[in-house]
Amino acid sequence: MRQRQLGSHGPQVSALGLGCLSFGGMFGPTTEADSLRTLDAAWDTGITFLDTANRYGEGVSETFIGTWLKKTDKRPHIATKAAFSNDPNRRIDNRPEHMRSELEGSLKRLGVDHVTLFYAHRHDPQIPAEDLAGTMQRLVEEGKILGYGLSEIGPYTLERCHSVHPVMAVQNEYSLWTRTPELGLIQRCAALGVAFVPFSPLARGAFGTPMADPANFQPNEFRTRIPRFHPENWPHNRARLEAFHAFARERGFTPAALALAWLLDRGSHILPIPGTRTAQHLQAWAIAPEIDLTDHDREEIDRLLPVGWAWGDRYDDLQAQTVERYS
Repeated sequence: MRQRQLGSHGPQVSALGLGCLSFGGMFGPTTEADSLRTLDAAWDTGITFLDTANRYGEGVSETFIGTWLKKTDKRPHIATKAAFSNDPNRRIDNRPEHMRSELEGSLKRLGVDHVTLFYAHRHDPQIPAEDLAGTMQRLVEEGKILGYGLSEIGPYTLERCHSVHPVMAVQNEYSLWTRTPELGLIQRCAALGVAFVPFSPLARGAFGTPMADPANFQPNEFRTRIPRFHPENWPHNRARLEAFHAFARERGFTPAALALAWLLDRGSHILPIPGTRTAQHLQAWAIAPEIDLTDHDREEIDRLLPVGWAWGDRYDDLQAQTVERYS
């Protein structure tokens, strides 16, 4: 698999990472055995960059990765995240003691003494960005993390943190149906030498094979809360998606592989992290870094899925409360 650099001072990693959110059951039931097989398959395809978080299954995702690491001599680059709190009065907590404690828990579950990348899963508005960067800088100096990142932030928070200690990566949602990062964040990352890591690059399964179907979502699954999948919006979105799926098949690619190839084509500092619960689904998109888009491909994709085509918001009001807005 082709490689990309994780920030101007970071290591070389696979152009695609593996998002491990679904190991925690966010998209339906899964097992440790399924997750371990998926990790094996990811490594076999050349993926060396794993993305997880302490909130993914309340530690389950990290624990599965830790189990896999104990069974193998493979040593991927691991990114994890912290910031969410169980305190009902403080959903996001970037205080030094909280971030340090959560990182220590992650390291214990993973069975490692450090991780390549540690994100603030969200920015706590009660903590100045400069103070958050200072906390991360101390963790770097102690050798617990190689670098730090920020998630779901605006360009202004990136600027403030980076002025204290260089940011390795920014992780925001970005795909053919969520393009807000194009309004300045991707450009600032490139200018500062910061990697941009799109999460949900396959639009919560909308670019999957088969395409995600809200009728099959589990009753308590978080996608049931996303307005784009609601009855008033989904038929419009599905019609656009079906046209893209058809174009991908005409080109001889899966829709997932073509959607990821489009992201990789947007900039050399972009490293998408598609997620899956199964080795079978991984095979549908692992070829994406080998796809070189033509001018015709770019024009046709723009025609089929122009900027702003998706109906409905990407989050409901509660989910959106912790996200920094800048447009």
